[in-house]
Amino acid sequence: MTAAMLSDLRCTLGEGIVWDDALGVLWWTDIQESLLWQHDPATGEERQWPLPQRLGSFVLTDAPGVLILGLAKKIVLFDTHTGTLHPLADVEPGDPTTRVNDGRADRCGNYVFGTLHEGGPEPTGSFYRFTPMGVLQRLALPSIAIANSIAFSPDGGTMYWCDTPSRRIHACDYDGQTGEVGNIRVFANLRDHDADGERKGSPDGSTVDAQGCLWNAEWGGSRLTRYAPDGRVLTRIPVPASQPTCPAFGGAALDILYVTSAHDGLSPSRRAEDVNAGATFQLAVPNVRGLPEARFGHAHVAA
Repeated sequence: MTAAMLSDLRCTLGEGIVWDDALGVLWWTDIQESLLWQHDPATGEERQWPLPQRLGSFVLTDAPGVLILGLAKKIVLFDTHTGTLHPLADVEPGDPTTRVNDGRADRCGNYVFGTLHEGGPEPTGSFYRFTPMGVLQRLALPSIAIANSIAFSPDGGTMYWCDTPSRRIHACDYDGQTGEVGNIRVFANLRDHDADGERKGSPDGSTVDAQGCLWNAEWGGSRLTRYAPDGRVLTRIPVPASQPTCPAFGGAALDILYVTSAHDGLSPSRRAEDVNAGATFQLAVPNVRGLPEARFGHAHVAA
């Protein structure tokens, strides 16, 4: 399996890629540039929407082209047809050192996301659930420095998440109706994967396939790792960029894996070597299918 270039666009911090099965397009964010991107794989056409704050993550709704955005400090409803932003909730308004980061719709149609601490490694970020009724609820999960890897099992009963600097992915029992969590446990420890004392990557974005396996992009590791539901490493796929950020299954059969990446933080000399940094990639994965992306306000539990 070889990852090929999908888009020659170079994002500073490409993230949060999502396949929109209703429109047949991909959406992703360039967080540091405050841009929402859309890419049509059938035509190669790309569009962008500048935003007033950095876009940490977003989720689809049942209305084509209308998204729930997690901007740096607020949740908004965004109509890409008109460019209209409708504020829904403020996020940690009393703390200027945090912003919204990774997020995803759970199987019950809530927007689940986390925040990160921009001022340093202190664990001042949290995980939240924003409901279709407009309620912003903090989840009873540990405080973190950089929230990432948010994904859900096919039945919605397990939530995956991580604090990227810890280099551990966690799992917990999750109730999408109430937001209750429990049985928090380490799902994968990337420190166990370091070879000959050489540090590999740190966990960034994740997605879950139809078999319930977790695919994680390893920031700094130039690879994707597929984990079985019990945490065993099943396969690793190289990515031709040092900082892959987020995977998503897409295409009509949900059999193409798309991956965003970043050049954020690379020195000029390192970026000259890492020529694909910031690009978005695609690869066919034999005998594996993804799940339709859950939408805000709409329950979608895999059979």
